[in-house]
Amino acid sequence: MKIQGQIVDIPNRRIFSGEITVLNGKISAIEELEHNVAHFIIPGFVDAHIHIESSMLVPSEFARIAVTHGTVATVSDPHEIANVLGIEGVEFMIKNGKQTPFKFNFGAPSCVPATTFESAGAVIDSEDIKKLMANPDIMYLAEMMNYPGVLFDDEEVLKKIAWAKNYNKPVDGHAPGLHGDDITKYIKAGITTDHECFSFEEGLEKLQKGMKVLIREGSAAKNFEALIGLLPQHYENMMFCSDDKHPDDLLIGHINQLCARAVAKGYDVFQVLQMACINPVKHYKLPIGLLQVNDAADFIVIENLINFKTLQTYINGEVVFENEKSLIPHTPFQILNNFNTSKKQISDFRINSTAKEIRVIEALEGQLVTNELIEEALIEDGNIISNIEKDILKMTVVNRYNDDKPSCAFIKNFGLKSGAIASSVGHDSHNIIAVGVNDEAICKAVNLIIENKGGICAVSETDSQIVSLPVAGIMSDQDAETIGEAYGKLDKMAKQLGSTLNAPYMTLSFMALLVIPSLKLSDKGLFDGNTFKFTSLEV
Repeated sequence: MKIQGQIVDIPNRRIFSGEITVLNGKISAIEELEHNVAHFIIPGFVDAHIHIESSMLVPSEFARIAVTHGTVATVSDPHEIANVLGIEGVEFMIKNGKQTPFKFNFGAPSCVPATTFESAGAVIDSEDIKKLMANPDIMYLAEMMNYPGVLFDDEEVLKKIAWAKNYNKPVDGHAPGLHGDDITKYIKAGITTDHECFSFEEGLEKLQKGMKVLIREGSAAKNFEALIGLLPQHYENMMFCSDDKHPDDLLIGHINQLCARAVAKGYDVFQVLQMACINPVKHYKLPIGLLQVNDAADFIVIENLINFKTLQTYINGEVVFENEKSLIPHTPFQILNNFNTSKKQISDFRINSTAKEIRVIEALEGQLVTNELIEEALIEDGNIISNIEKDILKMTVVNRYNDDKPSCAFIKNFGLKSGAIASSVGHDSHNIIAVGVNDEAICKAVNLIIENKGGICAVSETDSQIVSLPVAGIMSDQDAETIGEAYGKLDKMAKQLGSTLNAPYMTLSFMALLVIPSLKLSDKGLFDGNTFKFTSLEV
């Protein structure tokens, strides 16, 4: 097979008219050749850090859409399903991913459970990490979110890192806001990357101290604008990632969008493409071709170097996308789940109190970090209730693995004027999380999730909608088009209920993420991410 086009040689910073010969899945020759073909050929895009589960798609369905945007591979952390199902969940992701030609590169989840301050469905200890690291399908130790454990020399944390080093596999980081001596010690432990930088200064310090910094632009956390200015001086040590990408966003674009945005800002196209295509392959030692003779034939044909619209995607010499159509077939798979809680009563969501002031989580648009606010409590019949006028709404996290009393707190900036929204996608342990204008609506939404053994939903006084997520309570058994359309309708309903957030469900899913400061809620109570301790709702 021969493919002609304008070949983009990223390492040598040149573009030439040429022809690529593919034989047995590999590039056997690249020749300069005069022709009239105007489109460009570049290595395929690689998402340098993503949780496939956040697309609500199983890997085989994710692959079908990713190739339409020129993505040929991901560096995938199966942390979400691992928190629900442990090693069985990791094995499910690897097995399902292998049903496609797409190059999934899975890591061993380092923090399952993410903390001891929440209820999870499984535990992966250092002995489990040892077994996973021995598996050739595991490429790296996934994000070490327990940075306090690293800083305070926790024996179990250090054992996990040691096993990665033993097998010569990289260790990913997760250290939002860490700086000074703390980040120096974190890096010295052997941690090589960070995708959590949310300021230019933070990214610069980590780069200067030898870390690789990933520019994350997901459905909720968006750090592109804050970090892209680091590219000219540091592109050799930077990559692009999405971390978490909801299905409706994935249908629109992927890493190609970040390349287009960077080039539109005037950044050098060769530097941009090195971040998008080359650096992840080199850092993680991935079995992905880089458009060189004897490499696997993993490359894409694009319209131009401005919008990066993909015309064809090749993986191991096989065309997997062309003529606006993904050629990766649907794959049957077994559904796994872990939902063991019964329906709740409205009274379960009461907060009996006489407090004058309460701590309130302030959700921030496009960020995983939150602020802690002190606000006046609104009490009715001895129960602290939502203050709709001030946009201070009651929220809850409900243990999905056992029958326990829900924990409740308050959150600002969701904007709901009626009803409630809920989800069993609640990082990291994926308990049920809900926000609503009153206890009745919250209870109705939570019970809808329980009835379906997982999903995301919205309820009003007259209507209810749910996108069921039967696979571990976090992924659909449907294709991307179906789930994307259903999710889009649900997102619209949440906004009709008054939500002012760009991605209300993605934002909601991170409000139980205890490892990100400042104030979050777990099924066990209100949590201060700065001190890494529980705190009281009442001031």
